[in-house]
Amino acid sequence: MIPYGGKELAKGFRTVRKNTVQVAEDIPESKYDFVAAPEVKSVAQMLTHIALVTGFWDEIHRKQRLTTMVGFNFAPLMERAQADEAKVRSKAEILELLGAEGQQFAAWLETLTPEFLSEMVTEPDGTAKSRFESLLGAKEHEMHHRAQLMLIERQLGIVPHLTRQRAERMAQMRAAKA
Repeated sequence: MIPYGGKELAKGFRTVRKNTVQVAEDIPESKYDFVAAPEVKSVAQMLTHIALVTGFWDEIHRKQRLTTMVGFNFAPLMERAQADEAKVRSKAEILELLGAEGQQFAAWLETLTPEFLSEMVTEPDGTAKSRFESLLGAKEHEMHHRAQLMLIERQLGIVPHLTRQRAERMAQMRAAKA
């Protein structure tokens, strides 16, 4: 078995958050109100959502340490999150929020033991998964929204940083061959 625990979860999460912060930095503040389609969050709202949504996993796994979410009342948690996400923030405030919330979550992930990560949690639909699998969902959720933001970058005429970096590597390899 390949060991993958709290430290590795934290490292992976930090990598994802670093890339999200880069996307947030690359989009001009004047475009933070851009909405790609009706009923879709603006850039600012999506970035704020990304920054704050780790609070869901924090509430379930750290604060309450639930073993079942069957019957869990998600409404107050969702209402609190939506109210916090609705606050108007500047680009600098959103970048600060992404950094602070990301670091806080990653620092907690680092402390998680194999025993904690192997505990089973029953999902609202009655299926069970390990805390490890559930916590991977935080990274997956952020990557989902970052993919949306990278498409928005394209709509705004911005080449995403990962594409730019790949092009630079390819150019260096071609130059080294020549």
